[in-house]
Amino acid sequence: MLNKEIEQIKSDILSISGVNPKKCMVCGKCSGTCPNYDSMEYHPHQFVQMVENGDIENLLKTKSIYACLSCFACLERCPRQVEPAKLIEAVRLVVERQRGPQKLEAENVPDFLDEEIPQQAIVSAFRKYRK
Repeated sequence: MLNKEIEQIKSDILSISGVNPKKCMVCGKCSGTCPNYDSMEYHPHQFVQMVENGDIENLLKTKSIYACLSCFACLERCPRQVEPAKLIEAVRLVVERQRGPQKLEAENVPDFLDEEIPQQAIVSAFRKYRK
């Protein structure tokens, strides 16, 4: 990616999230309290630092954006109220926007079901991807 593209994506992420990553002091409390820490390639404090440092390409490729539970436990522990979950959600949204319109039709939902998926995830995905 070109530097201009990276800066534009970084600007979009910051605009969508409303988070100021410069407030982060990299204490790691957000990552320490994350219930899904073990299944993430990049942890909440790393997301904040990667956005701040412009390491956007790796964030756009990682599956960690889908591992975030959006539980906001990271916000509860952050002494500076940085809100890493909002940054992760913004990166996820940028990736989905780059993919283009991928609508989820009601008749296709059974194709995505398995015994392990919680019902709430199905409803959430349907709300998010049917537009």
